[in-house]
Amino acid sequence: MPSTATSGPKKVLLAAPRGYCAGVDRAVQTVERALELHGAPVYVRKEIVHNKHVVEKLAAEGAIFVDQETEVPEGATVVFSAHGVAPAVHDNAAARSLRTIDATCPLVTKVHVSARRFAAEGYTIVMIGHEGHEEVEGTTGEAPESIVLIETVAEVDALEVPDPDKVAFITQTTLSVDETAEVIAALRAKFPSIVSSKSADICYATTNRQIAVKQLARECDLVLVIGSTNSSNSNRLVEVARELGSASHLIDNHTQVRDEWLEGVETVGITSGASAPEDLVEGLVSFFRDRGAEDVDELRAVHEDVRFMLPKEVRPVARAAGA
Repeated sequence: MPSTATSGPKKVLLAAPRGYCAGVDRAVQTVERALELHGAPVYVRKEIVHNKHVVEKLAAEGAIFVDQETEVPEGATVVFSAHGVAPAVHDNAAARSLRTIDATCPLVTKVHVSARRFAAEGYTIVMIGHEGHEEVEGTTGEAPESIVLIETVAEVDALEVPDPDKVAFITQTTLSVDETAEVIAALRAKFPSIVSSKSADICYATTNRQIAVKQLARECDLVLVIGSTNSSNSNRLVEVARELGSASHLIDNHTQVRDEWLEGVETVGITSGASAPEDLVEGLVSFFRDRGAEDVDELRAVHEDVRFMLPKEVRPVARAAGA
């Protein structure tokens, strides 16, 4: 049951950075601008980002979310989500004469480019990621015959490849930095000649939010992470906080806070996943203020100022709107 308590922690600490990353902001704006440009309905393949509040808001504005591009009426407009899609999706869309707008995060696109390059050069590509995640499905679709998906060190131990001297690795962008480092270390130990991209695939926002939540966990008795259950980066924030000994829970909004979580808690930390809007954080802060929290402060770990240009199909509207 949601909390009905009239008391709670005396101090609230907010992680910084938190919430929307540049890729999510770009994707959400893309759907909004497409609706302005084309009018409703605009179709969106999968959830544009993994947050149910964002999806519900856009649906109310006229976006129609579908599981597959084959569900979109021929000739209609469809936006591809921030998580990226496989080449086959683009082919299907072209066959249906769909007007496509690709909102794939540029950092996900970077991983797709690496996958294509390594496959063209004859490498067996080891992808570190979560099976079934849309980003993984899109990336593996770039070179399905060349990519092997793993998640853990144990899977590295069992991994066999045609040529141990011709192996490359790529990763999902929203993984645990520390856990992924362990898997990469195991890969390098097993395949000394393994190659990778020059820069890490885990995105800046995932990395920065994990750095911030580590600082938060050291200062707080309880860390609450705002994000939807299907958000990979939000789930990782909960795991990182727990690994440092802080109680931590993933919630969609303030209504999911439970009384028992607050027992004995003097300081509560709040952060949010990269697809969670800031108004949900504000709602949670108000929730604790109503229960006696007088000290609300921000704990800044890293400064972020990354922005991505909108897809070319919606830029004229963006300029007109002053974006």
